[in-house]
Amino acid sequence: MREVEIRDDMIRLGQLLKLAGLVEHGAEAKALLEDGQVEVNGAVETRRGKQLVEGDEIVLGGEVVRVVAH
Repeated sequence: MREVEIRDDMIRLGQLLKLAGLVEHGAEAKALLEDGQVEVNGAVETRRGKQLVEGDEIVLGGEVVRVVAH
């Protein structure tokens, strides 16, 4: 698992996927979410605008990322 540091109290899922380097473009994030390939805290998430906060865990393609606030 790796940690991704955010500057604010929250970040949207699509933004985090790009920040973590899991996707290159928003369209790629949208497609993966629509296909049900992204999990947030153990549940499939399809909303690109889902708000994430410190401690949330995201899984995509076997890679786990945890949100850490600055």
